[in-house]
This record gives sequence, structure tokens and C-alpha cells, in this order.
Amino acid sequence: MSRVILLHKPFGVLSQFTDKGTEGTPRPTLSAFIDVPGFYPAGRLDKDSEGLMVLTDDGKLQARIANPRHKMAKTYLVQVEGTPDAQALDALRRGVPLKDGMTKPAEASQIDPPDPLWPRDPPVRFRKTVPDAWLQITLREGKNRQVRRMTAHVGLPCLRLIRVQIGQWRLNQLAPGAWRFGTDNGP
Repeated sequence: MSRVILLHKPFGVLSQFTDKGTEGTPRPTLSAFIDVPGFYPAGRLDKDSEGLMVLTDDGKLQARIANPRHKMAKTYLVQVEGTPDAQALDALRRGVPLKDGMTKPAEASQIDPPDPLWPRDPPVRFRKTVPDAWLQITLREGKNRQVRRMTAHVGLPCLRLIRVQIGQWRLNQLAPGAWRFGTDNGP
């Protein structure tokens, strides 16, 4: 049976175990949180995104989770600058053109702000004159920085991006930086 780790990746952490960057200063990686040998990330989450990552010791399961051809659903809570209208949400649901091609249709809806929500360091910028809103977006593909590019395309720049679900695995109440074992068939 495959083993699975569910990690709440904090903001600012690379979704890999080593930093091969050329910036001179080492950046935080998964190794700051997980010291269990034989586990590898099944997919990526940008440094400036936070939330659920699944790690596994099974290469086949890793491919099933990470490879877009398997169409495993990934759900995000997205704080955007501006107020979405029906046209913007419709465009996200139909798919939008990006430089690397048209996105597949997504599930997209405006939601109430998540509660409770842990603080982020650094905090999300706040502007008194510009409203913000929260969306829930579910994708079944994985283009680079896709959610951010999709919301920007419809005029709603992303302020905060939190992945809360991958397939059957959920973030639930896992605190930033915490992890727990799961199973290959669910939480």
C-alpha cells in the first residue's frame, strides 16, 4: 500500500526538498517541515501560494496525482482584487485564453471569506479604495500559475491563493507547516 503525507505548505516555501536557486540566499523548502525519507511531492504549488500538498512514496500514485491527463480535481480558495461579476465568473467557467493555450472549463463561484483563516506573513496588501472578494475555483488541469493567470485575465488580480483539496484529499484544519499521514485512497 502506498504511503501519503498531507502537508499544509506555508506561503514562501518552495514545493521541493532542495533549493537550487541562484539567488545566493537559501530559500525555505519542504525539508524544513518533513524529515521522512522516501517521500516526493505529487505536483507543485508556487512559492507565493499556500495550502495542500500531497507527497507519496509511490511513483505511480505520484504520476496519477500530478499528470494533467488524469484530470484529478484541485480546488483553490482565491482572494482577488475587485468584485467579480457574472461575466468574469462565466469566462472562468468556460475557459480563458492564456499565452500557452485555452484553459479547460473550471468550476468557479464567489464565496464568503473563509473563516477561520490563518494570518499570512507577509500580510496580503489592503487598499481601502479597492474591494476584494473570494472565489472557489476547481481545475482539472495544471498550467503554470494557472489560477493567477486566469483571474488576472478576467480583471481580478490574485491577492492570495490557497489550495484546499486535491482529488479526495482535503486540507481541513491542518495548520501552516503541519503535516499528517493519509492513505492512497483518501484522507
